[in-house]
Amino acid sequence: MSRYPRRVGRLALRAGSLAAALGLWQLLTALDVNLWLRFSQFPTVTDVARAFADRLSGPDYWTDLTDSLTRIVTGFLLAAVLGVATGVLVARSRLAEDLLGPVLEVLRPIPAIALVPVAILLFPSNEQGIVFITFTAAFFPVLVSTRHAVRALSPVWEEAVLTMGAGRWRILGAVVLPGALPGIFGGLSVGIGVSWICVISAEMISGQYGVGYRTWQDYTIVNYPGVFVGMVTIGVLGWLTSTAVELLGRRLTRWLPRTSYVPGARPRAPRATEPVPSAPAPVRKGPASEAEEARDEHLV
Repeated sequence: MSRYPRRVGRLALRAGSLAAALGLWQLLTALDVNLWLRFSQFPTVTDVARAFADRLSGPDYWTDLTDSLTRIVTGFLLAAVLGVATGVLVARSRLAEDLLGPVLEVLRPIPAIALVPVAILLFPSNEQGIVFITFTAAFFPVLVSTRHAVRALSPVWEEAVLTMGAGRWRILGAVVLPGALPGIFGGLSVGIGVSWICVISAEMISGQYGVGYRTWQDYTIVNYPGVFVGMVTIGVLGWLTSTAVELLGRRLTRWLPRTSYVPGARPRAPRATEPVPSAPAPVRKGPASEAEEARDEHLV
């Protein structure tokens, strides 16, 4: 089976699973099912689609979309640059680890959304505070993944470059950063998802525009189809940005060996290249050989 029909089949399967989920949603809400979960309070898929079409035709939706994307991109890029730099510095320098490590480990468990009061006190505008929350949410996943990736590098690579007369910056650019790229992009993928969670929450609390702010406003006026429009928008934007980060990571790590594992495929039996030689048969010793061994042991 060629690769193209297989890819088409997987895409059809994914589209079918999404269509099945939407169909189940429409069925449960249209029939007002109230078994344990109260689907009678939910808007139907057609109600959400109608509200979505109304939003797309107005200017507010695109303004909110632009504001949220601007906050995400700004905070995430700052977190990517500073998180990678700090992670490499802490992993490569004992002095930096002693100076920055305790402070970072104390701040890392604090949820980024809990820093909203701090952002309100520190920054003169809500816009800067929301970018700060977004930056903090993505900074620590990138920092931790970079630190672990750099520490996991084999010292043989660095020693090989040192024998060729390379300096510190050459080692950093030719060994450390390329070798740590898979771990770095793992942290970036996690960071972009956490950034969306926190930027939406920050917009709900202290924002004036954005997808999160509009979703919260729809909730306060009991516009449940509008709430679901915001939720769908957040999900699609998060999926697109995470996919973009993963595609960039794959492109920058094309030199790495790829696994040939295919989910659901049966493992192939190994080919028989050449017969394995059988173990030699034990040699039976005669009475003379046993007498000679007994004599040798007696001499020893």
